[in-house]
Amino acid sequence: MKGYFVMVVGMAACVAAAGQAQYTPSKVAGGQPDLTGIWQYMGPATYNLEDHSPSMGVPAGYGVVEGGKIPYLPAALKQRDKNFQERATADPTEAFCYRPGVPRITLMPFPFQILEFPNYTEIVYEYLGVDRQLFYKGKHPDPDIDTFWMGDSRAHWEGNTLVVDVANFNDQTWFDRVGNYHSDALHVVERYTRTSPDTMTYEATIEDPHVFSRAWKMRVPLYRRQEPNLRLLEYQCHTYMEEEAAKGHVKLPWSHLPLEGVPEK
Repeated sequence: MKGYFVMVVGMAACVAAAGQAQYTPSKVAGGQPDLTGIWQYMGPATYNLEDHSPSMGVPAGYGVVEGGKIPYLPAALKQRDKNFQERATADPTEAFCYRPGVPRITLMPFPFQILEFPNYTEIVYEYLGVDRQLFYKGKHPDPDIDTFWMGDSRAHWEGNTLVVDVANFNDQTWFDRVGNYHSDALHVVERYTRTSPDTMTYEATIEDPHVFSRAWKMRVPLYRRQEPNLRLLEYQCHTYMEEEAAKGHVKLPWSHLPLEGVPEK
């Protein structure tokens, strides 16, 4: 019996070791690891990066922040709490249809497609048709550009991991629906690592000395969509909001995008 127990334990250890073996992706024509495909995050960080209880329309979920809590500076925490209280009308993405920023766009409940070329990787998102070109060369941060909703990105490869350095943000995006936010000093380093034919690990390291007491990291799994004949579709929430405004169901949250044919009140 003792010998049988040792054999079973040994087999279990081998299985565990095999499960932890590093996945080696195939290569694309340019020689880079293959991250191509249509991917999507499916989890609770869409609503809140931290642990949270359920509420109307929001499922409970475990957090994706390493260590559990986002390390806010005291004054910044007060602003986060204010954002939470006003989230229904203050969320730049949900209330105004603005671009979500990075890393939030990866956590949106919409698929995105990764394409690879010799000099850059491109990510096209179904949400608003956002398109990020992650060039491998070029000045970064670029001194000739202003701030962006999606930041300015430069990428490089570390083994089988695509590492993306993102800077030059504006301060108008949130990380999630509950008001976790940043300033225009935000600096993000993303890491995309394929872990199997159908899964990928996405990590984002966040730095912002105006809002956080230290750098912090979040990590989520991404899943390759496998439906036959799948392709990205269209989601343009400005258009849908204007249609609802024309019916009198909502009031447009912007004045700089007037709806033609609707008289001003």
